[in-house]
Amino acid sequence: MSRALTTLRTDDDRAKASSWIAKAPVGTRVEFKAPRRSIPQNDRLWAHLTDIAEQTDWHGEKLKPNEWKLLFLDALKSEYHVVPNLAGTGISDIGRSSADLSKEEMSELLAIIEAWCAQNGVTLRDPVTA
Repeated sequence: MSRALTTLRTDDDRAKASSWIAKAPVGTRVEFKAPRRSIPQNDRLWAHLTDIAEQTDWHGEKLKPNEWKLLFLDALKSEYHVVPNLAGTGISDIGRSSADLSKEEMSELLAIIEAWCAQNGVTLRDPVTA
């Protein structure tokens, strides 16, 4: 087996993972990650980012929700990383995807966004009704 992935939800899942580890050859890499962000967290994130994009300019420029996401991820210190592009004409973002954020990291990101909005007069709608 070259790759395997399971989410630990039951004792059977734990047993399966333990079996894979017991059979894995020396040098096999094993990675444990916290639970991924939830769908409600994701919905809340994009509702907030849309509210910010609609209500706020950034240094005189209108940014899209995904551009605001990169600014806030930079504040979280977990994703945004830029390097010169291959053509030498600008920069490229080579950060990891926000899709890989854990529930805890997403909670931190949402807290950063909500605090920023409170300080900058952005009204956030309820993402459930948005």
